[in-house]
Amino acid sequence: MAKTVFFAFRDNPLCFIHVLLNALDMAARGQEGKIVLEGEAVTLVSVMAAPDHFLHQLYTKAKAQGLILGACKACSAKLKVTEAVTKENIPLIGEMAGHPAMADFIDQGYTILTF
Repeated sequence: MAKTVFFAFRDNPLCFIHVLLNALDMAARGQEGKIVLEGEAVTLVSVMAAPDHFLHQLYTKAKAQGLILGACKACSAKLKVTEAVTKENIPLIGEMAGHPAMADFIDQGYTILTF
């Protein structure tokens, strides 16, 4: 089975919609597509959590399916969104100086795609 992890760095909702759509599509096809929020993308969590945001339905669906592995601990702290991320029950991850280590995912057989 193909294993892909999307590392989203940008805080652009029109970019992030493609991360959500592709992860959900992979799950529907029986493939593994997971999401890691890095860099400025961590700020999207509170935005997408708002019920009136256009990404809310896709975000909650991806979250419910366990497709969001976590958000960068260091970037969440630096951008002052740690509380918003933890409120959404998204794990803060950062085994590499506070940031998620891509090497860990490569070791687990994932292909990494960055957005």
